[in-house]
Amino acid sequence: MDFEAIETAARRQVLALAARAIEQRFNADTSDHVGPSLDCACGHAARYAGRRVKVVQSILGELKLDRAYYHCPHCSSGFYPRDRHLGIEKTCFSPATVRMMGTVGSMVSFQEGSQLLRELAGIGIHASQVERGAEALGDEIAADERFQTGPLEEEPLPPTLYLGLDGTGIPMRAEELAGRAGKQPDGSAITREVKLCAVWSAEARDKEGLPMRDEGSVSYSAAIESAATPDTAEQRSAFAERVLREASRRRFCEAQRMVVVADGAPWIWNITQELFPGAIQIVDRFHVKQTLHRTAQAIFGSTEQAKQWATARCAELDDGKLSAVVGALRPHTADCADAARCRLYICRNRHRMRYPKFHKQGLCTSSGVLEAGCKVAIGTRLKRAGMHWTRAGANAIIALRCCRLSGRFEDFWERRLNPIAA
Repeated sequence: MDFEAIETAARRQVLALAARAIEQRFNADTSDHVGPSLDCACGHAARYAGRRVKVVQSILGELKLDRAYYHCPHCSSGFYPRDRHLGIEKTCFSPATVRMMGTVGSMVSFQEGSQLLRELAGIGIHASQVERGAEALGDEIAADERFQTGPLEEEPLPPTLYLGLDGTGIPMRAEELAGRAGKQPDGSAITREVKLCAVWSAEARDKEGLPMRDEGSVSYSAAIESAATPDTAEQRSAFAERVLREASRRRFCEAQRMVVVADGAPWIWNITQELFPGAIQIVDRFHVKQTLHRTAQAIFGSTEQAKQWATARCAELDDGKLSAVVGALRPHTADCADAARCRLYICRNRHRMRYPKFHKQGLCTSSGVLEAGCKVAIGTRLKRAGMHWTRAGANAIIALRCCRLSGRFEDFWERRLNPIAA
């Protein structure tokens, strides 16, 4: 006997029976016909125009639902009260099916998501439908993110909260890159930058007593949007507003110590100074060390001397001897552009590189959480081979993925199913 074939056939028959039972239950209920007329959104009266059938794809299979239809002669539009009640007003998929499409769409490619739905749930949904469903749900989440700006945590705040900002490029479709400057030899671009904000706590300690990210404390918010704000602008940039919303949700400004950890990009510190002037600013220590190693290779080439020089500079950095680092760079600045840039980088960020002082205060000096976030939240899903995104599609999936990784999907889903209560 083929056990798998028996299981599969039994499941298919049970689901079909359940689908018919639900279909009959809904169609036997005609309470959605509430009279000869109903108020239309335009403010006029819509008239009852009979009952009509809609085929809905549920996790049990197809359902043929009979619903009352009201038509408004004033605005020439119609609506189905039951569709609104069941959450299928603008879709032919049931809420549970939409949730499944969103789940797979946030984790794997749309083609793989289609295959997973077929193999694991027995639902035949084409990859293009998974794409549209997941992106539509992501659009809803993005709109919800802009609206839900109040604090989300009820537990006591940790003494220190960390906030990190970073950017990572994702491959885009050609039409999305027209006229944009990039890093290709011909000056063109093949990617656009996703800007990401992360908030976390690090009260835990490792075996050496160094701060560790607290499990479950990280939240993300990201999008392809501008962080630039002209001096004459009256409003903040789109990304600055995103950072402010995430900080508000996480009560970042209420923490005893606010710490911003990032690389040395000027746009990051401009936003930090604008939004959180009282925060402790720290340049990621490992990012500085990587810069020193690259500079050593630019000065000495790939030689043992370069390794020794970089090792010595990193040791001075750890000891807080920034003047020694700058002094070691100075003789090379005239002949090596990388050395000149590295020296300027350190001079401009000296107050953010006081690592011995930060360590005494028990603070993280690494943005590993943020680097991991760029990979987990963005790279793992949106930077796979052969992928090319539109801005709208990418932002929808980014919103969906960040929502799930931040542990906020259930709250969003509850608001989606009960908009009046929310």
